[in-house]
This record gives sequence, structure tokens and C-alpha cells, in this order.
Amino acid sequence: MDNHFKRVTDAESFKELLTRSKKHPVVIFKHSMTCPISASVYNEMTQYDGDVALLEVQKARELSREVEKKTGVRHETPQVLVLRNGQAVWSASHWNVTAEAVRQAVRDSE
Repeated sequence: MDNHFKRVTDAESFKELLTRSKKHPVVIFKHSMTCPISASVYNEMTQYDGDVALLEVQKARELSREVEKKTGVRHETPQVLVLRNGQAVWSASHWNVTAEAVRQAVRDSE
């Protein structure tokens, strides 16, 4: 796993991300370990040079539901969300996720 991916596995870690998003944008990547599209998006996200909170849906289904509940963004996989001030300010899924799109979303939310 690339070193800018940090696994998120529980509600407490997600709370920390929400808190951190009050200081700067936070990127969450919902990844399916069995989906070829998600594998392709994972490779795309390795091109993003910032920190990425990696939520592997097979290992953290309940957390994935919690993210959907707290952000109001319907769950999809693969999916990337940018959080700012405790809210989702941008999201994309499947082939709409590119490293450049994530970079731009983070810049726009700073």
C-alpha cells in the first residue's frame, strides 16, 4: 500500500477525520478490494500526492454506512469524498475519479 493511504476502519477514526476537516480538506476513498473498476481507481489515486483516508468497504461496511449517514452522500464504490468543515463538499465515483479532479476539489475547498 502506498504510504499516503491511511486505512480508516472505525467510527472513531472517522470522527477524527471530520474534526481534521475543520482545519483543512480531507480526502476519503471508498475502495472495494474485489472490483476491477475500484482497482483502476486505486491506481489513479496513487497519482494523488496528498493524504488519502482509505476505507476498504469489505472490512468496514458499518463505517461505510456511517459515512453515508453523516455526509448525506449515497454510497458507491469506488468513491472519493472531500470533506471540509465536517461536510462533504465534493464527491465522485467510478470513472469520474481522477487524481486531477481530486486535486482540484481539494484546492477549491481550501
